[in-house]
Amino acid sequence: MKNTKQTASLPTVKRLLRYLAKHSFSIAFSILFAALSVVVSLYIPILVGRAIDCIIEAGNVDFEGMADILITIAICTAVIALLQWLMNTVNNKITYEVIRDVRRDAFAKLTSLPLSYIDTHPHGETVSRVISDVDQFADGLLLGFSQLFTGVVTIVCTLVFMLAIHPLITLVVVLLTPLSFFVASFIAKRTYAMFRLQSETRGEQTALINESIRGMAVIRAFSREDETLAQFDEINERLEKCSLRAIFFSSITNPSTRFVNNVVYAAVGVTGALAALNGSITVGALSSFLSYANQYTKPFNEISGVITELQNALACAGRIFDLIDQPSETPDLPDAHILDGVRGSVSIKNVDFSYNKEKELIKNLSLEVAPGQRVAIVGPTGCGKTTFINLLMRFYDTDAGTISVDGHEIKSVTRDSLHGTYGMVLQDTWLKRGTVRDNITMGREATDEEVIAAAGAAHAHSFIKRLPDGYNTVISDEGGGLSAGQRQLLCIARVMLAIPPMLILDEATSSIDTRTEAKIQEAFTRLMTGRTSFIVAHRLSTIREADMILVMKEGKIVETGNHETLLNSGGLYASLYNSQFDSLSEE
Repeated sequence: MKNTKQTASLPTVKRLLRYLAKHSFSIAFSILFAALSVVVSLYIPILVGRAIDCIIEAGNVDFEGMADILITIAICTAVIALLQWLMNTVNNKITYEVIRDVRRDAFAKLTSLPLSYIDTHPHGETVSRVISDVDQFADGLLLGFSQLFTGVVTIVCTLVFMLAIHPLITLVVVLLTPLSFFVASFIAKRTYAMFRLQSETRGEQTALINESIRGMAVIRAFSREDETLAQFDEINERLEKCSLRAIFFSSITNPSTRFVNNVVYAAVGVTGALAALNGSITVGALSSFLSYANQYTKPFNEISGVITELQNALACAGRIFDLIDQPSETPDLPDAHILDGVRGSVSIKNVDFSYNKEKELIKNLSLEVAPGQRVAIVGPTGCGKTTFINLLMRFYDTDAGTISVDGHEIKSVTRDSLHGTYGMVLQDTWLKRGTVRDNITMGREATDEEVIAAAGAAHAHSFIKRLPDGYNTVISDEGGGLSAGQRQLLCIARVMLAIPPMLILDEATSSIDTRTEAKIQEAFTRLMTGRTSFIVAHRLSTIREADMILVMKEGKIVETGNHETLLNSGGLYASLYNSQFDSLSEE
């Protein structure tokens, strides 16, 4: 376990150094400013020592010489302030450019992650990595730049100055130095795992908060407030405990190193006093040496504090890099085709697929769809309808078998061109923060007349006109102020505008009233004319006009035919259809 703690952050450090390598020029300037600042600040104790030596005895003081020294000290102080301002400016620039690059890489990874990762990881936890963990990482990195460079340069320079004043006393300081390294190392080895656990628990808490906000209406509807609060309290208590453990170890660093520093200072004082009595060092020089000894040990105190903060930063960085290192979705082949001029023939041959490889879902699925056919997919919950759509869009890759569009196997074409051949309207609506017009034109750029025509075809134009700013009304990603049906109408208008070669309608009218649904079905009928369409529907009355109905059960197509044929066969479709109308008649 000890070895694990020692090496846990090593890959993260190497990864961080690769990001910092892009800013080597700025880092060099930061080190230069730090070095100059330290050298000038270390010159001040020499001036102070000389000023003390100007006081020869009572009534015998070299005021003229002391005045010159005090002016020099004032100039040095001003120079130090300027150099530290320049150093901090450069450090801020380095830090926030590194954070910009890390956050950009993390978000870029989100856009290329396979849907299997998105579907199996809490969204709030992922958001926590990209936002909270990156902020924590930035704080630690900025602190490290601000104090680490200065501290290291201070240690080196004070050693040089002390050696110039009195080598023997310097030897005493050097011999006691390993005590500070031992204390800092002992604590640092134990803090990384604790800060890592703290970050993970914080991510779990963020995920619960995100989930609860999104589902607050359901939580209240089922009176789950107390249970949700209890779940939050449990995570919050775990966060408190792991945070306290991490903070405890980081908080003992400063007192421990201060104790070591005082031991060093006392040893210098005793040794220096004996040397002064022997006449090998003046009182002014001893005063300078004591000041250097204090400045020499002070960076150890600061660096040990920085190390604990860096452990927290590295723990957060490790979680960010874990996300960035997740495998991206399978890339397009180097010679991938671009689908163009699609007619709409779809061929599915002997396809196998399952989310969990130990549990079979779709097995040996085959289907031939001619251009312009309307294909409805029905079946009980969990039979594989949505999975079928995911495979058509190549959101997931098949485990076996092939899916082809116009004779091109979809793994041999670019994803962008494949996705561009389909227009999708899903049961779960998705809108982005922006204007109504921005959301409708997501599929393609269009004139105002085209946008209004598409909204009219989707029967959305009337309610859009009633919005405060019409098509320029800004809505949130949750479609704030819009009903579920209105949000779905905007998604339908988006497809009406794009006019893709093929359509996928997955419960596209589930949130719309019956009267509006009938009108939209008419618009869809016109839109589907001459276009291959796949329609997933639970309300079987909406698919009577489909050219082909696929009845799925346990991942297999168990029946195929049109509405009349399947109804007369008395199979699963007839059972599903009759059960819906029996329930309606009972109501």
